[in-house]
Amino acid sequence: MSSDLPEVITLKAESSKHFEYDNHPIATTNNHVVRIATMTAPFHWHFHPNSDETFLVIEGRLAIEFETGSLELHPGELLTIPRGVCHRTRPVDARTVNLTFEMAESETVSV
Repeated sequence: MSSDLPEVITLKAESSKHFEYDNHPIATTNNHVVRIATMTAPFHWHFHPNSDETFLVIEGRLAIEFETGSLELHPGELLTIPRGVCHRTRPVDARTVNLTFEMAESETVSV
C-alpha cells in the first residue's frame, strides 16, 4: 500500500471509555477541525465568540441547554450553534459520543 493514502479514522477506537469527559481532534479540513467528544457528565456553560459549533451525535443522546431552553439530539441528528450563543452540553443517559465541527482557531469562553 502507498503511504500517500489518507488515514482512515475509526470512531469506535477514538471514543474513550475511561474518561468522564474526553474531547480531542480527529481530523482537519481547510481551516476547521473535527473533534470527537465522549461525555459521561455535563460540560460547563460557555460560548465561542469566533466560530459556529456543529454537533453530530454518534452514540447515546445529547442535551444541549441554552439560556432560553434545551434541545435533545439522538444518534444521526445534527445541530449548529451560532457563534456567540451561550450553551452547555450533557449526556441524557450514562454516555454520549459526538462529533463536533468548528474553526481550528475557535475560542471558548467559560461563563
